[in-house]
Amino acid sequence: MFGSMFSTPQATARTGPDGWLQAMLDFEAALARAEADAGVVPREAADDIAARCRAELFDAESIAERAARSATPVIALVSDLGELVDPASRPFVHRGATSQDTIDTAAMLISREVLDLVLADLRAAAGECARLARQHRTTVLIARSLLQQAAPTTFGLRCAGWLTSLDESIAALERIRRERLAVQFGGAAGTLAPLSEKGPRVLTALADRLGLPEPVLPWHTDRTRIAELAGALGSAAGALGKIALDVQLHAQTEIGELTEGEPGGSSAMPHKQNPVSSVLISAATDRVPGLVSTLLAAMPQPYERAAGAWQSEWEPLGELLRLISAASAQARGMLADLRVHPDRMTANLELTGGLVLAENAAGKLMDELGRAGAQRLVAEMCERAVRNGTALRAELLAEPRVRAVLSADEVHAATDPGDYLGSAGDFLDRALAAHAEQEDR
Repeated sequence: MFGSMFSTPQATARTGPDGWLQAMLDFEAALARAEADAGVVPREAADDIAARCRAELFDAESIAERAARSATPVIALVSDLGELVDPASRPFVHRGATSQDTIDTAAMLISREVLDLVLADLRAAAGECARLARQHRTTVLIARSLLQQAAPTTFGLRCAGWLTSLDESIAALERIRRERLAVQFGGAAGTLAPLSEKGPRVLTALADRLGLPEPVLPWHTDRTRIAELAGALGSAAGALGKIALDVQLHAQTEIGELTEGEPGGSSAMPHKQNPVSSVLISAATDRVPGLVSTLLAAMPQPYERAAGAWQSEWEPLGELLRLISAASAQARGMLADLRVHPDRMTANLELTGGLVLAENAAGKLMDELGRAGAQRLVAEMCERAVRNGTALRAELLAEPRVRAVLSADEVHAATDPGDYLGSAGDFLDRALAAHAEQEDR
């Protein structure tokens, strides 16, 4: 009922039963051929084994049912594979490996495939943020702190902030994909004893055939790779969740500064224009911290092989990959179709009658009146504006103590939101330059 909201078809396929089954078979096929490369098994047997490593030849449901008897699906898988190959090839199936080698390597293959999907969506989402930042470089809106109006900023700078967080998430995930999704091959106790001195040669050949990094050691109970993957996915979820939250807040009826390109309706209220994409992003990313926590909690594993902690990783990792895939795909579409309403940004900026420029006005008076004197005077003007229902600019223009220091043009400048943006443009340019540099790498 809910799966399509919290995954994508591609991520579901790659993390589902057939996806896991094929990834485990990819390990077994590559292992047989790597061992043939190292002279451990006959080439004919390796070719025979590899030819049978196709998911459609196996009953995934049967393997899953039998997995409960041994706390791993690999025993059933290897048994079925042995039945498929020529009798002369059977002694060479799964040679020197253990169940964890198969599953951990399959997890790396699956993670690599889903990361490719996620990274494509994140890069596209970052590109949309860069476009919005450039397009709205001078679109002024009110910044908010503690959910209250603070000082003027630009929507372009807001988008530049989204861009930077996505770019940093992309860089972290690219490093994980490139360096940390390593092959696992250590045998029963991490020594590859059945292969004698040829173990390292097989490991190297196996890594090459699978296109995965070769680890220094088998990492059966060193779960830092899983932890780093989980952490990087968690950070990406946080970046996506922040963007979704901002869109939801900006899209509130009373604020109306943004709307999604394809808002959703309501089963009861025909007038509703719900920010569906950002809602689904939040619903996905809100679940991520618990999954990351589970994977981190599983890191301490005893001796050379774990009892329970390792098995506890499988489903949380798959769910984590699906959720991030869903969130990144939704963000890509949402940002591409996002509708920006500068008129509402201007209207909201003017809600306080210019009180949000009080800091700037006080700064213009400080040279003559000192910090304390300037702040007292402007505070008095703010109180008067609230009491009289007027604008801060009008009160400043009408106050002789202010006019003794500032001309009418200077008062207008001091209360113009567009003149109080500080380094917003410079920071936006820095974000765009960093993004361009990352794209060129």
